[in-house]
Amino acid sequence: MTSKLREKLAERRLLHVMAAHSPLSAKLAEEAGFDGIWASGFELSALYGMPDLSFVSMTQHLDMVRAMSGSAHLPIVADIDTGYGNAINVTHAIAEYERAGAAAVVIEDKTFPKVSSLASTGRQELVRIEEFQGKIAAALASRRDPNFVVIARTEALIAGLGEAEALRRAAAYEAAGADMILIHSKQKTPDEVESFVRAWSGDVPIVIVPTAYPEMNESRISALRKIRMVIYGNHAIRASVTAMKDIFTRIRRDGGIHTVNENIVSVEEIFRLQGMDRVKIVEKQFLR
Repeated sequence: MTSKLREKLAERRLLHVMAAHSPLSAKLAEEAGFDGIWASGFELSALYGMPDLSFVSMTQHLDMVRAMSGSAHLPIVADIDTGYGNAINVTHAIAEYERAGAAAVVIEDKTFPKVSSLASTGRQELVRIEEFQGKIAAALASRRDPNFVVIARTEALIAGLGEAEALRRAAAYEAAGADMILIHSKQKTPDEVESFVRAWSGDVPIVIVPTAYPEMNESRISALRKIRMVIYGNHAIRASVTAMKDIFTRIRRDGGIHTVNENIVSVEEIFRLQGMDRVKIVEKQFLR
């Protein structure tokens, strides 16, 4: 899938990447027509009912990446937070994520353990620029496939350090060899990110995650010309929670499932997503 992602990036169009937290959600993202899957640390943390504070281990995340890679046929962009430690840990992580089927990783320049970027309060400390450059260099040196994409994510705007610091860090990360730069913001409007993108003079393209500023739609993104990838960072888990809360509440309120059945997919649709048709073919061929 590494070459597939590189081919998509070479098309010089905006790529739409949807978050997933399971093989099922990855398959649904594929069927909806997205260009890639965001193996979201936030979503997996939520799936386990834990805060996004580096509680989910690399092993847990890798297991899910492998499962999603086996279920969907889209490039996976793996959210590996801070790289699970220092540059030495990053060398190990890159090798493991390549083997697991990821086409790219995103590494952020916060200290370990991280605090969710969108938390209203909390520690948002960044590592030194030189230290993060070392992580990028370690990632590049560790990849066996040159098509494997290393995306450097700066949290300078999240940490309140301003545009100048964000640009300084982004330029340093490009100089270290990053293939793309992810700029993140939790402002409620796109102004901060749009200003950064306009000011960006580097050669590598930009990635954004417009969770906090949803009015940043495709036409507005495309007008900036420098953004190549938009990640919808947590909408799968939020949609899942919305639907389950609604259906569970109605079942308890109505004293049964008689009023909700028409509002949920059929069992046959679940069978389809599970690949039961293939099972029937295999049974007919091999069970004797």
